[in-house]
Amino acid sequence: MKKLKLSLITLGIFLPSVVFAEYLSGTGGIIKGIGNNIIGPLIPIVFALALLFFFWGVAQYIRTSGDAKQEGRMIMVWGVVALFVMSSIWGLVKFIGSDFLGIKESDNTTIKIPNIQK
Repeated sequence: MKKLKLSLITLGIFLPSVVFAEYLSGTGGIIKGIGNNIIGPLIPIVFALALLFFFWGVAQYIRTSGDAKQEGRMIMVWGVVALFVMSSIWGLVKFIGSDFLGIKESDNTTIKIPNIQK
């Protein structure tokens, strides 16, 4: 039963890459397919979870008093820290990709990997 669950989860994760087979042309295509189909949708979900965590702390802070109020404050602080770290990393990745590597979001060109010629 465990193997069946694991195989169904694996199939569910990689099925979009198989359906959109044009992404599977070589190693770069597989990485691009995983990035577009798996990691891309996860980023807004993680941001939404961090925001929900922050608002949960706000609600707990407003609703309670005493020690639980301090716990709500800590939840709010960690929610803000999580949102700051995620948005900073996202901004750095976009900055490095666009300014240093010349990659634009709508740019479908491949990056030439430097190699040593003999």
